[in-house]
Amino acid sequence: MHDMIQSLHRMYRDQQTTVRKVAIKYITRIMETDQREGGLRSVLEINPDVLFIADALDKNRGKIMPPLYGIPILLKDNINTGDKTRTSAGSVALADNYARHDAHIVTRLRQAGALLLGKANMTEFANYMTREGMPSGYSSRGGQVVNPYNREKTPSGSSSGSAVAVAAGLCAAAIGTETCGSILSPAGANGIVGIKPTLGLLSRSGIIPISGTLDTPGPMARTVRDAAILLGVMAGADPDDAATHTLRSDETIDYLAHLRKDGLSGMRIGINRAAPEDEPPPTEEEKTAFETLCKALRAGGAVLIDRVNISAPPGILHIMRYELKACMNHYLSTLRGSSKMTSLQDIVAFNQAHAPVALKYGQSLLNDSQNNTSGTMTEPEYLQALAEREKAIESLDRTFDAHGIDVMLCETFADIAPLAGFPSMSIPIGQRRDKLPIGSTWIARRFDEATMLRAAYAAESGLGLDLRPEFT
Repeated sequence: MHDMIQSLHRMYRDQQTTVRKVAIKYITRIMETDQREGGLRSVLEINPDVLFIADALDKNRGKIMPPLYGIPILLKDNINTGDKTRTSAGSVALADNYARHDAHIVTRLRQAGALLLGKANMTEFANYMTREGMPSGYSSRGGQVVNPYNREKTPSGSSSGSAVAVAAGLCAAAIGTETCGSILSPAGANGIVGIKPTLGLLSRSGIIPISGTLDTPGPMARTVRDAAILLGVMAGADPDDAATHTLRSDETIDYLAHLRKDGLSGMRIGINRAAPEDEPPPTEEEKTAFETLCKALRAGGAVLIDRVNISAPPGILHIMRYELKACMNHYLSTLRGSSKMTSLQDIVAFNQAHAPVALKYGQSLLNDSQNNTSGTMTEPEYLQALAEREKAIESLDRTFDAHGIDVMLCETFADIAPLAGFPSMSIPIGQRRDKLPIGSTWIARRFDEATMLRAAYAAESGLGLDLRPEFT
């Protein structure tokens, strides 16, 4: 696969193109493959000022380019932008929400020279609206996102539009968010790279929340190198997010320094074959792709320690139920009149009043959080969930220590990393007969994204895959 950031920067330096021409090319591609009848529906909104911003970037181009100079990026629609695009989490309830300020990570993207094309569609309210049959990738505002590899298969996760847009070449990269699987799952289903960072590496301020304990944004790109650049740009302390206060805010982390094709040499990789109870076992095609990956890792000099199995206690999931009300009410309080929605109760009432449009699949999870939780996070079940999470953190730390593991590789998606706040990522490792990509899940110690990226980059180089949807 081609590194889009490096390729575009080379073209800019050689004066083969301009940021404006690149922006026009992506907008045209969105028109032709996404917004036409039967299109992918992955893009929710285009920034009306994008060509003016492109012109300004062209005018101010220097010999030294910022890390993301002129790179067209789409943002998941739950990430604030203080511009002319809205931030709605895919909902009609928040369709008039023009944020007053950029999210912290958006400020950092702009400072790095990124060209923000607009907003990507998503599963409404990050897939914490209902459990009554709403498919991944559906929102009342944007409709159904389509998997570009197989229209009959799910685009997966809640960062569905971000993943599909990257896979279909509608942007150079995208930003998603994850509470439990919403970056990794769509990255795997659409054959791209997705990173769920350590909780606290990237700020969450200015992002429509589910859980202050579990939520985090992360990069989605076609290659590990591109994802590493995005991650380094966005990482850093934010006064408005206490989770980031152990970090420095005045530097860009250079993860590229850790990327080497021979990076597997001497690395100890634990193989986790445990899977969450609600995850189906791997198919024969997926097992074959995974074993091919393991052979490539050994060939690259890695030592594999098999069946280092660990999984998260299911009780941790209660954290979302009890935190949603408090987190959503706080976020809505920051809007200061830019939306008529001032509380979760307002959203629930709005949806009920506009049920034919807003409630195609119901809102059972929103109702439950509004009606059956206090919003004070004092319920014993919630406090028990926090205690279970601490035990999971300690257990995962002990597993790394006991086996001397540098990174862990999972045979199927594992939910312990997002629930415990450890970094994890997905890279493509194959493709099924039905054209759907096969992904792989990697886990590292907290704040050790560098080692995880080193392993994934070397694995990506060894596999040499170049997955692309046929219709594009």
